[in-house]
Amino acid sequence: MIGEIAALITALLWSGTSIVFTEASIRAGSFYVNVTRLIIANICLALTILIFQVEINISTSQLFNLILSGFIGLVIGDTFLFKAFQYIGARLSMLIMSLVPGMSALLAYIFLGEKISAIGIVGMLITISGISMVVLNRSEKPSSSYKIGYSGIFYAVMGALGQAIGLIFAKIAFNESDINGFVAAFIRISSSVLFIYPLFILITRIKNPFSVFKNNKKAFTYTLIGSIIGPFFGITFSLIAVAHTKVGIASTLMSTVPIIMLPMVKFYYKENLSWIAILGAFLAVGGIVLLFMK
Repeated sequence: MIGEIAALITALLWSGTSIVFTEASIRAGSFYVNVTRLIIANICLALTILIFQVEINISTSQLFNLILSGFIGLVIGDTFLFKAFQYIGARLSMLIMSLVPGMSALLAYIFLGEKISAIGIVGMLITISGISMVVLNRSEKPSSSYKIGYSGIFYAVMGALGQAIGLIFAKIAFNESDINGFVAAFIRISSSVLFIYPLFILITRIKNPFSVFKNNKKAFTYTLIGSIIGPFFGITFSLIAVAHTKVGIASTLMSTVPIIMLPMVKFYYKENLSWIAILGAFLAVGGIVLLFMK
């Protein structure tokens, strides 16, 4: 049950990190936060590998697939997700991210030969229905700072697609042979930094992303906390989950985030959650469970 336990821990970590990254993105901008958190997480992972002398045993093809996984999932997918945080908030963004298991299942069926049962297809439709209930509910207000708009929804859907494709490439790497979770996370994040940092300099004309936080220490605090519990621990546990169980099962358990977040946003943002919002979240996760029932 190592994979299943790791996936549940991932869901808990991602629930917390979505809130802190939302706060950081509002204050400093999604692009700055994404670049900074990848650099911080990369440093943490490098130190962990050096201190504990973790063995790095990886083939060229595994390296290639993890690099692709990092670029698509962390550079493209997470940049879109952070943008969604700014527009529609953490809870609704993560609810739309419930599409990841369905997308992962379809991609795994096409590229990895993992089958989808008839009840699994019903599960996909239920998940989409649960998300649609919340998104199309005119009275739904993620919080006083946000409003449901097409831009935010588009960013969240693109974030989900990026993460789903990233998971597939990670699974291909793990299928070849075992890789340490910290090593795999380090490779994914390192390659992401190599892609996104030159782009950051080109767009912003700023060489040091940390300089953005000089006048906004609160934004940096949120980014630092999120970097440790998200890219460092969260991605590591997610890769451990993918390595020790099927992509579908790992995605299912990791996608309980919308339910875990309900009490979090109630406590942190003092949101008045409607019954439709609560029912939609449970329906979305319930559909994911059906998706991978045997």
